[in-house]
Amino acid sequence: QVQLVESGGGLVQPGGSLRLSCAASGIFFSRATMEWYRQAPGEERGLVARIIRGGFTTYGDSVKGRFTIYRDSSKNTVYLQMNSLKPEDTAVYYCTTGGVHWGQGTQVIVSS
Repeated sequence: QVQLVESGGGLVQPGGSLRLSCAASGIFFSRATMEWYRQAPGEERGLVARIIRGGFTTYGDSVKGRFTIYRDSSKNTVYLQMNSLKPEDTAVYYCTTGGVHWGQGTQVIVSS
């Protein structure tokens, strides 16, 4: 069955960086649409970034220019490089295959 396992979350100071990883199994990874969503307390889950077959990427307005999504098909892993982090980036980050299968989430806290 499909399994998505996120890692890389943690506590970081404003302006810092983190890289999230999502290891996938049970899917044809190189052809899959992979996405990162996030959900802050009291808010709805929203799209952070998407990468589709061919490597085309899409980003939420609030993270454009700061976050980068990329994939390594040799490792069946999708990454989210997050730079210039802000307190408002604090959330649980989820990996998903186009909204069908979801990981368990990884917590990111941006605070001084």
